[in-house]
Amino acid sequence: MTFNKVSTTNEVLEGIRLDGKHAIITGATGGLGIETARALAKVGASVTITGRSSEKVEAALETLRKEVPEALFEGKVIDLACLSSIRDTAFDMVAVGRRIDLLINNAGVMMTPEDKTADGFEMQFGTNHLGHFALTAGLMPIIAAGGRVITLSSGAHLRGSVDLDDLNWESRDYDPNLAYAQSKTANAWFALELHRRYSDRLLAFSVHPGVIETDLMRHLPKTLFDTMREAIKRDGVEEKTVEQGAATSVWAATAPELTQHGGSYLADCQIAKPVTSEDPRNGHAPWAYDVEGAKRLFVVSETLTRVRFP
Repeated sequence: MTFNKVSTTNEVLEGIRLDGKHAIITGATGGLGIETARALAKVGASVTITGRSSEKVEAALETLRKEVPEALFEGKVIDLACLSSIRDTAFDMVAVGRRIDLLINNAGVMMTPEDKTADGFEMQFGTNHLGHFALTAGLMPIIAAGGRVITLSSGAHLRGSVDLDDLNWESRDYDPNLAYAQSKTANAWFALELHRRYSDRLLAFSVHPGVIETDLMRHLPKTLFDTMREAIKRDGVEEKTVEQGAATSVWAATAPELTQHGGSYLADCQIAKPVTSEDPRNGHAPWAYDVEGAKRLFVVSETLTRVRFP
């Protein structure tokens, strides 16, 4: 069956069962993350959600257990802007040894004021890319053969590539919009290089969920958000519901037709096509598949995070 931009998580998962599978979803205390958790659990997966605060994790678990009482849910508190938090959580999970079939790197921050992570990295790059890079590296020993790693990118990557010589915005005036774009291109590059290195044991994808109003937009002034919304409408891009926005993540996690397309950038439950002058907002930028850039970023990320992939 072919899906599209209005497909929902329920439609994508119709006829699919994930009994015996274990999924980890970061940033799953609300928005796209909790919908992804709910959808996968409904078709039999056991799900571990993560969040930055124990209160939000517990509240999300309570909601999920009420809505899908037959499913097994667990929660982990993890701060993706802190490498020691990531390291400790990954170490604990590897020690338990429970297999991971699906790792969905869903958490993120968007257009934050200029700030640094606990380890001194620009907040958006440090959280959106380096945090998930380090977490994935830490969990590699328990990612199942044939497992899938899905990392949420964004159409915002169209605004700019990755400046490998100034990842921390030390030589440029900070621009929250372009910093977000850099982090989202980095997400696409991570999936590309992860698959290139480990295609014999896993599938990796990056996902653009679409335009959805969630808590991710909490740092945007209302006037700016309203301006962006009007611009998006003029360009013919429609906002999605949360169920539609999470559908591409769920499709990436389960679609059998994707087994020969690891490393791809996905949008609207499709492998995205290159953007064109006639349709500049839908699709992927030329730099989304910059193989050499992705290779360099992977090596630099290992150095910055002090982690090594096996």
